[in-house]
Amino acid sequence: MELPKKLLDLTDFFSRFPGVGDKTALRQTLFMSKWTPNELAEFGNCVKELASLKKCVMCGMFADDEKCSVCNSEERGEAKTLCVIETITDCLAIERSGFFRGRFHILGGVLNPLVGIGPEELGLDHLFERIKNDEIEEVILAVNPSVEGDATCSFIKDSIDSNLKVERIGFGVPMGGSLEYLDSLTISKALENRQKM
Repeated sequence: MELPKKLLDLTDFFSRFPGVGDKTALRQTLFMSKWTPNELAEFGNCVKELASLKKCVMCGMFADDEKCSVCNSEERGEAKTLCVIETITDCLAIERSGFFRGRFHILGGVLNPLVGIGPEELGLDHLFERIKNDEIEEVILAVNPSVEGDATCSFIKDSIDSNLKVERIGFGVPMGGSLEYLDSLTISKALENRQKM
């Protein structure tokens, strides 16, 4: 049985989402086919609005205006601690923890010369200017542990003032985790990042 092209086209778009296979995409499309014309129009408008989505000129987070809510905040906008992260989803994860009360800088990736991502592509000059102009006193490198992530952290640390406090987040055993189920790299990182009690 051949489905109408309109259904197939939408199914194709849904299947482009991470973790969504053909069956799930078709199920979503068939579910939406039951919506009213008004609901479909509202959904279409929401998707259309993504084209005009802005990013904060300071940190790179999504924003309604020139600056995001963190950079606009009086309390946090003047904080002297800057957390450098890879992606917007990393930023959201840290915010959900409620622990960090400083400012963010989203790189949008990590250094990877093999695919043509160098300091220019990550806008590292903007990061270094921001550290200097905002008189940042502490930089926390919350970049994921990988060869590229480690290289990115080393490059940033080597490129900023040596008097500046630079730390990398700890990696290792998750809360409630059991050592017997962890891979050797996670265990080695946990041992490497041990703390004095």
